[in-house]
Amino acid sequence: MLAMELTEMSQPPQDRRVMRRFDMRLPAIVKMTGEVPDQMLTETMNVSAKGIFFYLDRKIEQGCPLEVTLTFPPHVTLTDSVKVRFTAKVVRVESPLPALRVGVAAVIEDYEFLKAINGQLPIESMH
Repeated sequence: MLAMELTEMSQPPQDRRVMRRFDMRLPAIVKMTGEVPDQMLTETMNVSAKGIFFYLDRKIEQGCPLEVTLTFPPHVTLTDSVKVRFTAKVVRVESPLPALRVGVAAVIEDYEFLKAINGQLPIESMH
């Protein structure tokens, strides 16, 4: 039994991602909700249908709820730029090494497309 426990401990943890990730550098606005709301501009490193990874210039706690707005450019959408706003929860935080930037992995919980009509942004929810 001890040998089995040692074998399990020595194996690297399995990657729990089930959706394909796309290396995409997209402009993002990250809003932290909660007691002290804050908004930061950043750029994504990769995106999947269920998650996102980006860097922030300040610490953030695992489990923190976020609102993220991404802009998909015409070369990705093959039409006009498209803004998507989604709610997410931080599932992993990578401590800063030499730099002060903190890596953030978040799971997407809900999203909505934002469309510009006459300069206004009505919301079309897509669940």
